[in-house]
Amino acid sequence: MADACTQGVDTGFVALGYGKVAVLGIVQGLTELLPISSTAHMRIVPAFLGWADPGSAFSAAMQLAALAAVISYFWSDIREFAYGSTQALIKRDFYNWHFRFVVWMALATIPIVIGGLALSTLLNKCGSPLRTLPVIGVSCIIMAILLAIAEVYAKHRRTLDHVGLFDAMIVGFAQVGALIPGISRSGSTLTAALFLGLRREEAAKFSFLLGLPAIALAGLKEFYELWKAGLDAHGWGILSFGIVIASASAFVAIWTLMRILERFSAWPFVVYRGLMGVVLLIGFYFGWLA
Repeated sequence: MADACTQGVDTGFVALGYGKVAVLGIVQGLTELLPISSTAHMRIVPAFLGWADPGSAFSAAMQLAALAAVISYFWSDIREFAYGSTQALIKRDFYNWHFRFVVWMALATIPIVIGGLALSTLLNKCGSPLRTLPVIGVSCIIMAILLAIAEVYAKHRRTLDHVGLFDAMIVGFAQVGALIPGISRSGSTLTAALFLGLRREEAAKFSFLLGLPAIALAGLKEFYELWKAGLDAHGWGILSFGIVIASASAFVAIWTLMRILERFSAWPFVVYRGLMGVVLLIGFYFGWLA
């Protein structure tokens, strides 16, 4: 739709208004940090409800809601890393574990920054071919299979204090997959961390902490793109409202994920992702989903 574009940036969320964006904010927040693909839900939920696609700009800007949730949930860990790395820098103790982990976070972010810049015009443009239902459906199924393999073959023994630069870079490269709608940043990084032998809850924490720079950069970049495109005050108001709603639901999503991984396994997400991918493909094939 022509009115869903602002200077070439996909801004379908503006036409939805506050009420619909509130609903989608809840869905976005819950699915952004669970390994089930928020992008898939941002396509399938509006499609079932007969609403317009909120657009890629909405999903990208919601990264700031995810950022707020991750920082608040893991605040004690983040504070420890910040304090420890700062003290290590002052003392020039470059072998300090906290300092090294912060450096690894920065290095592990480089692959997705390069990938994001390379695909930026394709990802953000109106009617992006990457946001089609077949692409998202296939991506969901592929990640379900990979997560299932990780559950079967992973040892689930290592803890966060045993990881190194190699582990961080593996998860960092896996994070690039999140650029493809339907893969899910949480899904790709959690799967990679499980393959590295981390315990389930430790793998999730590693995924979230290592992804902080990427989450922040993605959200801030989208805000800049929207500002550059001249999004009006009404659009900013709707977007801000959605972010506030999504922040609360994203916190709930982290808590839920950690409880499930601590007490059970990732199999519920494998089944859910697989079924959702099949539903998307069937819905597209028979014309149930536009």
